[in-house]
Amino acid sequence: MKKIIFIVIPILILFSSFGNISSLSDRKSSVLFLGITTEQRLLERVKTIKQFVNTNLKFNNELAFFIDMRIMSGKNRFIVYDLKNDKIVDQGLVAHGIGSETQNNEELKFSNINSSFCTALGKYYIGKDYVGRFGKAYKLFGLDTTNSNAFERSIVLHKYDKVPYEEQNQPICHSLGCPMVNEIYYGRIEKLIDNSKRKIILDIYY
Repeated sequence: MKKIIFIVIPILILFSSFGNISSLSDRKSSVLFLGITTEQRLLERVKTIKQFVNTNLKFNNELAFFIDMRIMSGKNRFIVYDLKNDKIVDQGLVAHGIGSETQNNEELKFSNINSSFCTALGKYYIGKDYVGRFGKAYKLFGLDTTNSNAFERSIVLHKYDKVPYEEQNQPICHSLGCPMVNEIYYGRIEKLIDNSKRKIILDIYY
């Protein structure tokens, strides 16, 4: 009987920790389960971003966006994270650059070079909005050597009607290097960006 109790307690602790990091709003599902390696990657990036925003008053230290490029594009991998309460508050699909695709199902490639049509890894801050080909979009400014050409490459955060809203088991459409999301999901993150008094960080990692 004691052995059973000892086994059950760690399991309960494990699931309670997932419950904290997986809180969502405005979604049909009330729980988002992250695989253990996916969760560890996210928490490492959260730790890094917290340190970064807490040393610069220009950036929002309560909210940040994360994109895990190791998650298949048909699954939710654009994460809105509450830095103060350590929990996910929203998540959705996001397309990556067509230039990042490789043959024979190899790992994605990334580039900061103009006309590569690749996604570039690193920290960005979300700048002013403008109206372009896809309607309202937000300029992105790279903060690392891996994405320093983002503005010159016209890498922006924008919506696209061909990006699905629901998760699926196959990859979705590609962008030309921009993080491109569903229109409904975009409407939710748009409100967060517009209501933020400080610049929000978008962290794309692999």
